[in-house]
This record gives sequence, structure tokens and C-alpha cells, in this order.
Amino acid sequence: MTASDKARLRREMRALRKQTAAQLPDPVRALVFSRPPAPVLENIADGAVIGLYHASANEAPTQRYAQYFLENGHRIALPRLLAQDGAMRFAEHTDPLGGSDLEAGPHGLMQPGADAADLVPDVLFVPLLAFDTAGGRLGQGGGYYDRWMADHGQVLRIGLAWDTQAVDRVPMEAHDMPLHRVVTPTRVFGPFDEEDAE
Repeated sequence: MTASDKARLRREMRALRKQTAAQLPDPVRALVFSRPPAPVLENIADGAVIGLYHASANEAPTQRYAQYFLENGHRIALPRLLAQDGAMRFAEHTDPLGGSDLEAGPHGLMQPGADAADLVPDVLFVPLLAFDTAGGRLGQGGGYYDRWMADHGQVLRIGLAWDTQAVDRVPMEAHDMPLHRVVTPTRVFGPFDEEDAE
């Protein structure tokens, strides 16, 4: 698949994700992704640092996951983009429902403020545009997550997505990091082997 094919797939999946989120009534939206499913929780150690993301309006929501993990003794970390050049770290997030500890960062993303402590997640829930049933993930194209995950290979990588974001096959390049699981509102995909997404 060429770069232009990948760009076209990204455009299509952004539109589909937006359409899917727009069709969810507010009461339903409040219920989805309210608690991590049991097959995922079974693989998360007590006290593990949980990496999440501050969801945009169309992404699978993360607030309730953050609240759940915080209430169950975990520290929460969100990405902090250090510059436009692709550097990303994670920093502590202490107010998942209010977001009082967040500030605008590069690309307009909300992220922990400069005073937030750096953390390294043990488990990472990642956003995506598309996924396949072998663990392939199509991101926004900036490479932030792939670079970070490549440097932290021991981290459990879990995608959060709407069911409509599943595709037959995600085009994977050498630098793309496959996921171990994907959680949607209706099911848990995986666990995947590293070889499945190659």
C-alpha cells in the first residue's frame, strides 16, 4: 500500500469515526467504555501505572476508565508532547472527570501541565483510526505512539475503538507497533501475537 493509499484510508476512517460518534445518543455515550472488561483487567497488575489519552469528541472515551483505575489504586498517565518534532512522554493525570490539571499542548491536544510528574505506563490504552483482528493499528500518522511503544516494548498495548473502526487489514510498515488487544463497546479482540500483525 502506498503512502497515498494510507492517507486515503485515514480520511475515510476519520469520517466514519466521526459519523459513529455522532450517532450515539448522550445516554448511550455515557455507558460505553464505563469499566475495563474482565479479560483486560486480568492482565493488569495491582498498582500498575495506566497510560490513557484525553479523548477528542470522536474518539473512544477514556474518562471513566481513568476514574475506575484511579479509584482502584492506579496512577494515571497521559501523553505530553514536548514539541512538534514527535517527542512524547507521559505525565501524571489526577483529575480525569474535571481535567483541571490539563493544558493545551502541540496540535491543540490537552495534556498534563509542566508541573505534572513524568510517569512510564505499564499498560497503555491507545487511540486509533482503524484496527484489524491481527492487532494492526492505523494511527493519525504522526508516529508519536509508535515511537514511544517501540522504546517501551514491555508495555501492554491496548487499543480503544468503536466497532465500526475494524477493517480487514491495516497496512503495517516496519515501524508500526502492533497491539496486544483491542476493546470496543461490544467485545475484546485478542490477545494477539507479535507475529499476527506482520
